Amino acid sequence: MKTILTRRSIRKYSNREVSNELLTRLLTEAERTQTMGNLQLYSVVITRDEQMKARLAPAHFNQPMVTQAPVVLTFCADFRRTTVWCENRKADPGYDNLLSFINAATDALLYCQTFCNLAEEEGLGLCYLGTTVYMPQMIIDTLQLPRLVMPVATITLGWPDEQPPLTDRLPLAAIIHDETYHDYTSADIDAHYTAKEQLPENQEFVRINQKETLAQVFTDCRYTRKDNEALSAGLLEALRKQGFF
Repeated sequence: MKTILTRRSIRKYSNREVSNELLTRLLTEAERTQTMGNLQLYSVVITRDEQMKARLAPAHFNQPMVTQAPVVLTFCADFRRTTVWCENRKADPGYDNLLSFINAATDALLYCQTFCNLAEEEGLGLCYLGTTVYMPQMIIDTLQLPRLVMPVATITLGWPDEQPPLTDRLPLAAIIHDETYHDYTSADIDAHYTAKEQLPENQEFVRINQKETLAQVFTDCRYTRKDNEALSAGLLEALRKQGFF
């Protein structure tokens, strides 16, 4: 069976080392991924030092795997390197803007995903941390990221010490649109989400959060409007400080 069909987020890791040789090979192979203009608008900060992982942990809400994983990788949208290259080659760079950030962020996320696929094929386990864009300034300060470098993704990496169950996914019909976008009706939502809502683990999720529906768990508990607006303000401010506005 293809690895992608059985992939799961790993939050517990064994004490087995992830060798520099293996990590370097996987990062090198991942460079074959798609990139805008062949510019490779990304950089990766590799964190192995225990003290550095401890300093990064608060930016990720102190999730235990940040300090427990052998390796933490921070993937950055990076127009710094390209800008310095241009400045040193009698070229005038114009990459201190939102479009350039979007292009670099896309490059970085493509590289990150390709690396993840390669790592899992080797038997490594990893967990993608969406918290990277929640408090980016803490990461910027800790990793000493210069102007035009912005963290966009983090993964914890190591050899798995658990095998959690596979998480559910929506049916393909929920995400596919033929030719043009088909907006969702109430009937569509029922067809796409009912099976997910009826899973015992999701019903328990609703119960322990004392909510009426699974959707309310996400809007009222996990990703609230108040938090989203506050974190968005911090993200925009970090982008300004890094020179992308």
